[in-house]
Amino acid sequence: MPYVRTDDAVHTLYLGAEGAELDETNPENRFGMDWLDQVNAQLDQVVEAAPGALVITATGKFFSNGLDVDYIGANGDKLPAYLDRVHALYVRVLTLPMPTVAAVNGHAFGAGAMLALCADHRIMRTERGFWSLPEILLGMPFTTGMASLLRTRLPDPTVTEAMTTGKRYGGADAVDAGIVEQAVDIEQLVPAAVDIAAGRAAVAGPTLALIKKGLRAPLLADLERPTPPSLLG
Repeated sequence: MPYVRTDDAVHTLYLGAEGAELDETNPENRFGMDWLDQVNAQLDQVVEAAPGALVITATGKFFSNGLDVDYIGANGDKLPAYLDRVHALYVRVLTLPMPTVAAVNGHAFGAGAMLALCADHRIMRTERGFWSLPEILLGMPFTTGMASLLRTRLPDPTVTEAMTTGKRYGGADAVDAGIVEQAVDIEQLVPAAVDIAAGRAAVAGPTLALIKKGLRAPLLADLERPTPPSLLG
């Protein structure tokens, strides 16, 4: 299950299981219902702790492989409500009262790729792992909230290419495309993210949350709109 480690002013949220390269119950860190509960519980603890900054990362091959396709396949009638929960996680990360840095350690696909975009700053490893939106290749539409998130957080040429081709971006390509701010080798990934987070920790607090909400108001409105059965309304 997801867990947090804290070092001075920086909290590091790991999306996988502590002490394991891959979580046996969720090896790709997909957005299962239990996983969403666990991530939110960890964020509750981070927010309740002393002000600081947050790094979001994982271990092993995956940052997150996105939506829980097994849950979707077994609960098609609950898909809009499930997507609302995914949107709610994006809103929460986008508006946390502390600086956030995503340290993308491995594959970040679909909803997992979008989660990385919710952080204030993004770093990706250089030698392994892709950031990708494979929905077009899977015949899946983007919700209004997801499309707004991508359109808001990415340059227009990149969002068009990523959404309409399913291209996979390695670390260097992701920097060139404006998806992440920098790419480093895996040994430097979390330390670099922690350094950036620590350098911004002093601004944590309710004022930062208000600024983020004002800065991202149209995006937040799209993400908070209930998902209709068509997924596109």
